[in-house]
Amino acid sequence: MRTLAEDEPEKYQSHFSEYIKRGIEPDDIEGLYKKVHAAIRADPTAKKSEKQPPKEHKRFNPKKLTYEEKKAKLIERLQALNSARVDEDDGDEEDDDDES
Repeated sequence: MRTLAEDEPEKYQSHFSEYIKRGIEPDDIEGLYKKVHAAIRADPTAKKSEKQPPKEHKRFNPKKLTYEEKKAKLIERLQALNSARVDEDDGDEEDDDDES
């Protein structure tokens, strides 16, 4: 930890940012470990930590259509195609008259 702080201060900042936030210096690490081990020996039972429940994930799957909805959608699509074809046929007839 000390050598990294001396050789590459930027890397030291990124690797040990939590230690720096809490004011823990390289010399304090040994005392911290001794304190933690003493606390574990005093009460070795594992304690559950408070965790937040997982977030509800969004689902992006589209809702399934019923048979009637599918049928109505198909009829609408076919009508749109037929009306486009009729409009196209009307435009072709005018062009055919000019060519004759």
